[in-house]
Amino acid sequence: MSSTTQRRGDWIQTYSGAQFWPMDPRAGDIRLQDIAHALSMLCRYTGHCKRFYSVAEHSVLLSEVVEPKHRLWALLHDASEAYLVDVPRPVKPFLTGYREAEGEIMLCVAERFGLSATMPKAVKEADNRILTDEATQNMSAPPVPWSNMGEPLGVTLRYWSPERAEREFLEAVEAALVEAEAA
Repeated sequence: MSSTTQRRGDWIQTYSGAQFWPMDPRAGDIRLQDIAHALSMLCRYTGHCKRFYSVAEHSVLLSEVVEPKHRLWALLHDASEAYLVDVPRPVKPFLTGYREAEGEIMLCVAERFGLSATMPKAVKEADNRILTDEATQNMSAPPVPWSNMGEPLGVTLRYWSPERAEREFLEAVEAALVEAEAA
């Protein structure tokens, strides 16, 4: 189904078969199934790890250690990567327009799922701390210490297959949505 509405830029086809304009996102275009599937297929650290470890699993692990009120944000904190891929942190500042595109998509994700427009500080801190767990469990010894290594979060990586990561992610989001409605 081709859209007749004028949009900025070109579109990508998502897992569900829908059109998505990364440079002109709309909250109504965000689909949980597309996010879950894409994040389950994306390997963290641009694949430079010992074992496959998906962004979806990373998000589920993060959601398990934050306060219940932040679970949905933790699960969806990397949702823009479903549409823009997982760009390594050291590269992002050098990609003109990337942070803006990422920010626009995340605003749409926040609107679509009823989240605050900005990521809670607790989620950002946990996201930074999980780097230490991931590095020590799934990366080769670094030639020099990483500049952003801090206190580990204390999670154990599970190395889910993409199929399991997608399923676990969807179940965790559904549970977090029910939890958020009850609050």
